[in-house]
Amino acid sequence: MFENTDIISLILIALSFLLLMAIALVTFFFLSRKKVINAELEKANLEISHQKEMLQATILTQEKERKRIAQDLHDAISSKLNIVSLNTNVLLEGGVNEQESNELLGTILQISNTTLESSRRIAHDLLPPVLEKFGLNPAVEELTNDFNRATANLISFNSDYQPELLDAKAELHLYRIIQELVNNSLKHGKASAITISIKQQPLSLLYTDNGVGFENTESGGSPGLGMKNIESRVALLGASSTFKSSPGEGISFSLKLN
Repeated sequence: MFENTDIISLILIALSFLLLMAIALVTFFFLSRKKVINAELEKANLEISHQKEMLQATILTQEKERKRIAQDLHDAISSKLNIVSLNTNVLLEGGVNEQESNELLGTILQISNTTLESSRRIAHDLLPPVLEKFGLNPAVEELTNDFNRATANLISFNSDYQPELLDAKAELHLYRIIQELVNNSLKHGKASAITISIKQQPLSLLYTDNGVGFENTESGGSPGLGMKNIESRVALLGASSTFKSSPGEGISFSLKLN
């Protein structure tokens, strides 16, 4: 028979063991929870950092675009209008014969036509009228046709996208992504063949070229401000994308709208 002191000792040992188990469980839960919280914080910080990078890339792209437009306005319009103004003042002041007057008027007319064409081109770069009036497919067709006339039909474009499936803002983002990809392929990739495909089901974009390619192939590691601008537009579309490339193998870009 156990004596009372032995029973009490066993009870105390059991209680101590249970207390230690409880402390161990609480400690394990606390450390596990802390690990989960730290992982979530790290993930959130990475997302915030990525969003900051995309925002910075967007701002830099906008500033670069503003500078380009300002330069275009100065070179293509302001300087030419100054010439028109000077020639007009000469006519108003008089003292020129009929032949000189006709030559000045001819110069004014020629410069006015050139300036008008330049202003149309700048307006087209800001927002293509075809995209605004007719939608995505005609706008991409116009873009590819413009390049093909100058580069011997290097771009192949096919699409079963239905009009107004996306709103105007989303169509503009998708158009700018395609435009940026084409510019990169021709300017940096030195491509001689480009394929652009837009699919309806699921709504997606596939872009490939046979250019020189480059290292660092997965999405998120794409180089250059232009590609960061593409990533920003992908995020604004709420889409997912994959970018692959390797030296001598061209590039492959796919986008899927969720």
